[in-house]
Amino acid sequence: MSLIFKRHSVRRFRDEKVSDEKIENLLKAGMQAPSACNAQPWEFIVVSKAEDKQAISEMHQFAKPAANASHLIITLGNLNESKVHGMIEQDLGACNENILLQATHEGLGAVWLGFHPIEDRVLKLKEYLDIPDYCIPFSVICVGYPAQDGEVKLRYDESKVHFDRY
Repeated sequence: MSLIFKRHSVRRFRDEKVSDEKIENLLKAGMQAPSACNAQPWEFIVVSKAEDKQAISEMHQFAKPAANASHLIITLGNLNESKVHGMIEQDLGACNENILLQATHEGLGAVWLGFHPIEDRVLKLKEYLDIPDYCIPFSVICVGYPAQDGEVKLRYDESKVHFDRY
């Protein structure tokens, strides 16, 4: 569990390229996530070109970290691969968390930028990256070497825990 307590959102990155091997490890971790009926309905677009990262960073007010990340991993939900209606968001949430945890393990920083279900964000990303209609752009994960060490705050709150009944 120590990895979970080290992970935090990183929004500022050093100007240093992440190796292809580490990016592949992040994708392997994402694909190891559980999914409804083991459908594994995910696909990915890995973005590393500066002009593409800049364009994505301008798609909404909270996407600014995309501009200076080494890579972006766009997680997509393939509706043709999903076996249980309404579960694709849960599948991709687990996939994203695996990527974030693996990034921490690799000595990288990462932040999950939400795109789905906000329609204008989704449409901008679909249009820019030529994403087919049967794929939902779920998120953009910015990955790179952290510009500074972050402080992790423990979030355990006993008042939110209930036993047997609410």
